[in-house]
Amino acid sequence: MDNRPRKDLSRFLAEDLGKGDITSNLLPRKRIKAYIISKQDCTLAGINYVKDIFAIKGCKIRIIKKDGINVKPNQIVCEITGSVQAILACERTALNLLSRMSGIATKTKKLIRKIHAINPRIKLFSTRKTAPGLRFFDKEAVKIGGGEKHRMSLDEMIMIKDNHLAVAGSLSRLILKAKKKYKKIEVEVENQEDALLAASTGVDIVMLDNFSPKEIIKTVNQLKKSKLRQRVKLEASGGINEKNISSFAKTGIDMISVGEITNSVSGIDFSLEIT
Repeated sequence: MDNRPRKDLSRFLAEDLGKGDITSNLLPRKRIKAYIISKQDCTLAGINYVKDIFAIKGCKIRIIKKDGINVKPNQIVCEITGSVQAILACERTALNLLSRMSGIATKTKKLIRKIHAINPRIKLFSTRKTAPGLRFFDKEAVKIGGGEKHRMSLDEMIMIKDNHLAVAGSLSRLILKAKKKYKKIEVEVENQEDALLAASTGVDIVMLDNFSPKEIIKTVNQLKKSKLRQRVKLEASGGINEKNISSFAKTGIDMISVGEITNSVSGIDFSLEIT
């Protein structure tokens, strides 16, 4: 287990335990076997972190279904061996994380299938719209579901957005300033004129924010006429969901970013059952 998730998982467990599981401490102290069982169709994500959570309390896990696998209702995903107190202490933390990550992975895979049915070259990206403290796991779930992580934090890549421009005043000057120090630059634009300007300065990615599919097609065609299309990747963002994502996939875009896969998670139902 890497240091970063280890610290997070220990913190999650400590949050739930408080000063200890006073109810489970009333039970006889003996070793038992338990299983985590899926209650819904889903793409499994987070089972390795579930293993790490139980390991903190000295339990052993046999993983039966691996991350990325599609599981059906009433399938066993892992077998846990340990003391009654240890297993019950970890139960809710493990199930909560597995539920959230599997929900994200399931949604991600569903959207990717819609995209790739039209254009298999388009990549689906998550955003920074994650639950505070859970970004590492949210982004991992997106990756397990077949998506891409984009930026984990603000220090990974220059990304010029509307509020930056509200202060800087000039898009071209801000881009030139950024290019003196950084290699990879993305610019968010809200109209075709700024998309053409950003592409002409040699940025790597132009994000077309809140463009309709028709507006994106017009912008793509204009970039082709200006011989700028091959110099830049285009990303669609803003208001994209399961109902309209196919329309965006038809526009000639390279990337689609969707906030709802991490900020509007529908968790998957799992249960822990003791034999």
